[in-house]
Amino acid sequence: MESAEVDFLCTLPCDRIKALIDLVGRRIRSVPLTREEEGVGICAGAALAGRRTAMMVQSSGVGNMINALMSLTDFYELPLAVFVSRRGVHAEGIAAQVPMGRVMPALIESLGLSYTQIDDAAELDSIGDTLRGVYSSGKIHFFLMSPAIWECSSAGYAPPRDLEPCDAARLNPVSPRTRAMLRRYEFLKAAAPFLKDKAVVCNLGIPSKELYQIHHQSSNFYMLGSMGMVTPIGLGIALNTKKDVVVVDGDGSILMNPGTLATVASEAPKNLTILAIDNGSYSSTGGQPTYTSACVDLEAVAKGFGIANTCKVASAEEMAAALSDKQDGPRLIHALAVPGSEKVPNIPIEHLDVKAGVMEFLKGT
Repeated sequence: MESAEVDFLCTLPCDRIKALIDLVGRRIRSVPLTREEEGVGICAGAALAGRRTAMMVQSSGVGNMINALMSLTDFYELPLAVFVSRRGVHAEGIAAQVPMGRVMPALIESLGLSYTQIDDAAELDSIGDTLRGVYSSGKIHFFLMSPAIWECSSAGYAPPRDLEPCDAARLNPVSPRTRAMLRRYEFLKAAAPFLKDKAVVCNLGIPSKELYQIHHQSSNFYMLGSMGMVTPIGLGIALNTKKDVVVVDGDGSILMNPGTLATVASEAPKNLTILAIDNGSYSSTGGQPTYTSACVDLEAVAKGFGIANTCKVASAEEMAAALSDKQDGPRLIHALAVPGSEKVPNIPIEHLDVKAGVMEFLKGT
């Protein structure tokens, strides 16, 4: 990338390339994203300003970029290199990653775009010439990188660096993060007694595995993919049942699709509670910081979108008190947590069985 004079990068975390993203971010100007398609727009603006731009995302995120790529980047003939961590093709432990990983080459071809497939480390040397051609031709090009490449890497993953607080956060002498004492796992334990016999939609990755370990019930919908869709799924359920619905969401997920909070406020289902456990990090991909660690207050965001019933909690007792509150929803409980996850095994239930359990719970409602 340096030999091709790449000087502007946008990234979203992926566990398979977390060390690569960290290393490149120390050498090239990088912008952490909340959603892939915003990176397309940011890179388009940077390209218009003369930068040589690139993105690093995982294959599941490419689907979020397609319209922006075609109607903006390709339409205006702006150069963009997209480095894709191609999940689902090698030693994949998450079944939901397989569909997009499998169809990547055919999908890119259907868009009339080009790609280079890189399946082992020896093929990395081929990137340079192709990458230089991206900027001379003004085209989009994908580099599909198998996770097998990194098995031989000696690069270690450095602890995530803190983000610089924005001006508003600097003016506030008491950062919300200073109140945080519990990890997400402790908050879920405190919430567990209040989840019984409710429809619960839980954020993907480690949060779902932690919830299964603490309080499994057939009415729990465990997310395996589609980051940012937790609250939308919960809203869809709440609008079509009289049962209480609890969404266990996170800061990275909410930042990826915050506009859903406006829809929640407008539709105003009385049976919906959003439990936003905010640890300021992407815990399932290596603990990279999110913008709530620097400048975003999720409770203030929810209020700005029109959700009137909100509160902030930082202890098990405050969590229990908030969930005991019988006020009508929609409501958002902003739980300030410290980074860190419990070491828990994978959920031993097939995804279709998860769906069946939730549908049986909701049947006839």
